[in-house]
Amino acid sequence: MYDMSTLTLRIPDGLDAELARQCEELGVSKSDFAREALRRHLVTREFRRLRGAFVPQAMAQGVFTDDDVFLRLGKR
Repeated sequence: MYDMSTLTLRIPDGLDAELARQCEELGVSKSDFAREALRRHLVTREFRRLRGAFVPQAMAQGVFTDDDVFLRLGKR
């Protein structure tokens, strides 16, 4: 079993109602839904941070598009 911490947050009633509706529809708990949403948000932020760090380096090497990347990787 994973070690877990507890996070308590306050959300507006309308947001809680929508969360409950979607959790019911998906068959997941509010905790599972919130955990996955938070994980996705953190991964997206890290991706954007890394992308911001590497795009200038790629552009300096003439890599501007996805096609440029694939060409460099020999995939197209």
